[in-house]
Amino acid sequence: QVQLVESGGGLVQAGGSLRLSCATSRSIFSINTMGWYRQAPGKQRELVATITSSGSRNYADFVRGRFTISRDNVKNTVSLQMNSLKPEDTAVYYCNGEIVLGLSTYEYWGQGTQVTVSS
Repeated sequence: QVQLVESGGGLVQAGGSLRLSCATSRSIFSINTMGWYRQAPGKQRELVATITSSGSRNYADFVRGRFTISRDNVKNTVSLQMNSLKPEDTAVYYCNGEIVLGLSTYEYWGQGTQVTVSS
């Protein structure tokens, strides 16, 4: 089992910045991929960014160049630095952890943190 706890959401004006953090209950080295997803009202949950245990990053096109995902292997945290925020970035942001064991994949989710960007 892996517990993920997000923090750092809030209200910000368009053009502003926020930093989200996700604390894991076990060594981050044991989690193959960590990521951030978001879900806006009435929409499906969508991928924002991921980072693997080797440090490879992947971003959704709509955040590329504005958001940066990073990991702290000492603190066992994953962060999402969000710059140049837009009203359409308003959503609940969820931390995700994926562990691959043989042929099985286990996914874990945090409780979510609200990000609201005002125009």
